[in-house]
Amino acid sequence: QVQLVESGGGSVQVGGSLRLSCAASIYTYSNYYMAWFRQAAGKEREGVAFINPYGSTNYADSVKGRFTISKDNAKNTLYLQMNVLKPEDTAMYYCAASYSGSSWSWGQGTQVTVSS
Repeated sequence: QVQLVESGGGSVQVGGSLRLSCAASIYTYSNYYMAWFRQAAGKEREGVAFINPYGSTNYADSVKGRFTISKDNAKNTLYLQMNVLKPEDTAMYYCAASYSGSSWSWGQGTQVTVSS
């Protein structure tokens, strides 16, 4: 059973930074693909950042150079450092985990609001 709990969301001004965390209750956490998705109001959920079990990362073009995904296997925790935030980054952010890299388990989400 995979349980994911996000934290760290909030309201920030344009150009600011936030760090999201995701505490994962997964027996073999280090073997999982982990990711952050987001869903803005009225839009479909989209993948933001991905990290595979070997530590390789991949990012959506819209966040490259501004967001950094990382994980601490000793703490079973996933992070998303978000810098130079823009109004279009406003969304509910979800932590996700997958053993196969295709079927995802989800957290409950944490809201990020960027205001100008």
